[in-house]
Amino acid sequence: MVKAAKKADSIILAELAIHLWNDNTLSSLKADFEKLTEDDTSVCFIKYEDEKPIGFAQCQLRKDYVEGTETSPVGYLEGIFIFEEFRHLGYAKELLKCCEEWAKEKHCSEFASDCELVNDASLKFHIAMGFEEVNRIICFKKSI
Repeated sequence: MVKAAKKADSIILAELAIHLWNDNTLSSLKADFEKLTEDDTSVCFIKYEDEKPIGFAQCQLRKDYVEGTETSPVGYLEGIFIFEEFRHLGYAKELLKCCEEWAKEKHCSEFASDCELVNDASLKFHIAMGFEEVNRIICFKKSI
């Protein structure tokens, strides 16, 4: 079963998201999800197996330029995670479908995402889900 998350689900989302974005703290993720779940330009879905949360997806509308797209807004997959023991069962695909349907309801005709250059598992997932690669970038920074 997949459910759209509400503010009360923010701790569940944070406990799932910490596995994906482990450079954050649980409390900062919870605070972020509290805001996101009340924002009508974003949505989070939680996948349950026997009432146990096993994964989530977060997407939102992006109105700024999105690589390779021609319209605005664009539905954007910000993150997706399934516990390893539940992978390759179609659950991530199910979550992605919920995100895409939500974006269509928000009048999007394009849906986008990204992954790190070294994240081969994410690249394979995106290709398997019908995404096409549109660009590769390396980002730079320096202290001044």
